[in-house]
Amino acid sequence: MNKNFIVSSPNRLDKFLSLQLDETRNQIEQLIKKECVKVDGKICTKTGLKLKEEQSVDVTFPQVEKKEAQAIDFDVEILYEDDSILVINKPSNLIVHDAPSVSEPTLVDWLKHQNISLSTISGEERHGIVHRLDKGTSGVMVVAKTNEAHQFLSEQLQDKSMGRYYLAIIDLPLKENVIIEKPIGRNPHNRLKMGVVENGRFAKSAFNKMALSKNEKYELISAKLFTGRTHQIRVHLSSINRHILGDNLYGFKGEFNKINRVYLHAYSLYLIHPLTKREMNFTAPLENDMTTFLENNFNTEEICDKINQTYIINSFSSAH
Repeated sequence: MNKNFIVSSPNRLDKFLSLQLDETRNQIEQLIKKECVKVDGKICTKTGLKLKEEQSVDVTFPQVEKKEAQAIDFDVEILYEDDSILVINKPSNLIVHDAPSVSEPTLVDWLKHQNISLSTISGEERHGIVHRLDKGTSGVMVVAKTNEAHQFLSEQLQDKSMGRYYLAIIDLPLKENVIIEKPIGRNPHNRLKMGVVENGRFAKSAFNKMALSKNEKYELISAKLFTGRTHQIRVHLSSINRHILGDNLYGFKGEFNKINRVYLHAYSLYLIHPLTKREMNFTAPLENDMTTFLENNFNTEEICDKINQTYIINSFSSAH
């Protein structure tokens, strides 16, 4: 399918097409980069091209490239579902997105089996992923089931009206509640890692003390992010010589060789529902491995009192 538009007033190419097609700038950007847009008959790949009056813009929409879902041998806990959103408790050691280097089934494969597929104008399938969790991290995620919900939730991520609170067990207690503002970028010495680098992107995290282990070597902490950089919690903790149990990539060297994942869990999610505009909160129960570790090494009564949404949210309101 092709469409033609005539420019009526000066505008950026991506803004112009976003208005004409009623699509997100991200979708328009992909369309332009795939050489699907011509300006006055010539292919244009500059999203910010300044259009003049009476210029002609042609768009050729590519066919959607459908990929078959891999067979899956796992299930995902559904915390909430309606016609607009799906809220899940992602298991640890599950990759969210597939990639050329990934051969194992992913969360996207599970979503394909759930028949969650959004329309797209750029030729790539989308399955409602709005935000991510690292492979080793468990916890709450929201998935959009419609294009409208995807756009609305994406905007909430940008204006911070949607967010999560995390729980982590670290190998050395914090001295006090702390906010870390350090730029994060790709580690120049190890491409698998991110790091605090001078020319990295601004990143801000808050960490609160929650409970000490019985031997006072470990601590359950909560975390809140003000930005969404890759590995942000792990990088910022590593920058103050604290490491999440099991996080060998960022310096954990403890004795618990039976830990096969990072003890980091997205516990609580808040958002505004895309359709009803109602504020909603969700919590994801901890996995058995973290629960067992806490039961064996911490005061169980104290842990039960503190692992709840109200306590965690209030602690950030009062501490920072």
